Amino acid sequence: MAYTPRLKEEYKSRVVNALTDEFGYKNVMQVPKLERIVVSRGVGAAVADKKLIDYSVDEFTKITGQKAVSTNSKKDVANFKLRKGMPIGVKVTLRGERMYEFLDRLVTSALPRVRDFNGIKATGFDGRGNYSLGITEQIIFPEIDIDKVKKIEGMNITFITSAATDKEAKSLLQELGLPFKKN
Repeated sequence: MAYTPRLKEEYKSRVVNALTDEFGYKNVMQVPKLERIVVSRGVGAAVADKKLIDYSVDEFTKITGQKAVSTNSKKDVANFKLRKGMPIGVKVTLRGERMYEFLDRLVTSALPRVRDFNGIKATGFDGRGNYSLGITEQIIFPEIDIDKVKKIEGMNITFITSAATDKEAKSLLQELGLPFKKN
């Protein structure tokens, strides 16, 4: 028997029914679902020190459980001493089982470790049902050894859903466990 993540089982059993009741969907295929999670970081200091990209790739690989890729600049910018094709960022796109595992670890162990945490802002929606979240420290993840961290950096986490509106996407993410602030 194959392993399925806890959140995936919960989505199938509880979340689909809750969203159907809330929005009155006629078909199960209308219920929005989480399609992918993109975790990214811009490493502007990598122009001077190429090893920073390698450190970020290693950190993202530990955090997400999937090999990270470096992103390259698209054009020259003389003011920043940047040439086209230089690595200046890192990203990971998670789908399927790894996506649900990452979301589970983010909600249950990483976000509660943020200092003075009282929920995430509900203003990160883009109007098309996707949500972006910024994290200021990578050390909130238990996979990161604080003693080996060279520099504390943040990251962007984007949740891409199949929801048509922001209201549907927010309900989906709340049902999956993201702790939004109460207004």
